[in-house]
Amino acid sequence: MEPQVRIHRLAEQVADHIRARIIGGDLADGDPLPKAEELIRRYPVSLPTLREAMRILEAEGLVTVRRGRLGGAVVHRPSPANLGYNLGLVLAAQQAGIGDVAAALRHVEPACAALCATRRDRRRAVVPRLRELHEEYLARIDDLPAVVAVSRRFHEALVSLCGNRPLIALAGALEAVWSSHEEDWANRTEPHSVPLRKRKASGEIHGRILAHIEAGEPDAVHRLVAAHLAEAQRNPQPAGGDAIDLGRLRELMY
Repeated sequence: MEPQVRIHRLAEQVADHIRARIIGGDLADGDPLPKAEELIRRYPVSLPTLREAMRILEAEGLVTVRRGRLGGAVVHRPSPANLGYNLGLVLAAQQAGIGDVAAALRHVEPACAALCATRRDRRRAVVPRLRELHEEYLARIDDLPAVVAVSRRFHEALVSLCGNRPLIALAGALEAVWSSHEEDWANRTEPHSVPLRKRKASGEIHGRILAHIEAGEPDAVHRLVAAHLAEAQRNPQPAGGDAIDLGRLRELMY
């Protein structure tokens, strides 16, 4: 039993070191880790210990280990999608459903959007990205799955550009859970279920949100985003009831 304990402790130390390099930016998203032989030279441990370290990092979503002759490990920097999957696990264990996620977003996303409007650098750091997404939405309005995907990126940007890192992480996790559900709905529904006039109306609201952010009007942004979410969330009906789809969430992690 003692050797196994020792292997686990050494594996944790190796995992700690590699994790620190990923979080610190020394290893970028998508970077391959060195082959096992090189890692063993860098960390003088046995192959079973190294494999245990890789299992720890893989369980945390920080690497994907590919088996076989062309195998190896690929780095994944932590993201709201990672947190979204873990949040989905917690919510599923608590018997919470996608409707609960939608309700939570109706509270936190308007707050994030309002913060976008308070940023002093919003015309440089926020508005160009939102305008780019808004123009893409209008250009792809005839393709329901495509326009839903762009719409989700617009809403995710309202969170990711708000400037508050803890809020970005927490609200981004909720966005990841909702986005996995909404995009699944868009891919399996008939295009006529969301008439072109409704898509154009959503695009017009996105344009108004963008204008209020650019003008620095957080109260107007908050009210408009809250009302828009209450209306937009009526469309995507779950395929299998209200349950959170953990399989799709896991796919979004990588």
